[in-house]
Amino acid sequence: MTKLTNNHIIKNMKTLHCAEAKTHFSSVLKDVEAGNEVAIAYGRKKETIAVIVPYEKWKKNQKRQLGTLEGKMSVKFAKDFSMTDEELTGL
Repeated sequence: MTKLTNNHIIKNMKTLHCAEAKTHFSSVLKDVEAGNEVAIAYGRKKETIAVIVPYEKWKKNQKRQLGTLEGKMSVKFAKDFSMTDEELTGL
């Protein structure tokens, strides 16, 4: 099942109305723990407003903040980059 909701394509994702998600929250968490994503719909139009994803997947998608240099520069590491703990700490 492929669904276009709020300009996003949701493939094979369980979509629940918020009341249903609240009632069956333990089951929702078990689905997420199994690696599935669950979309939450809200309102009369049942528009998708949120997606619950497994923590590890969310964690991989987070970008590191550059603090005061945010938006002024970017950092990229080469795929072959490696550094030991000793090199990092200067020992």
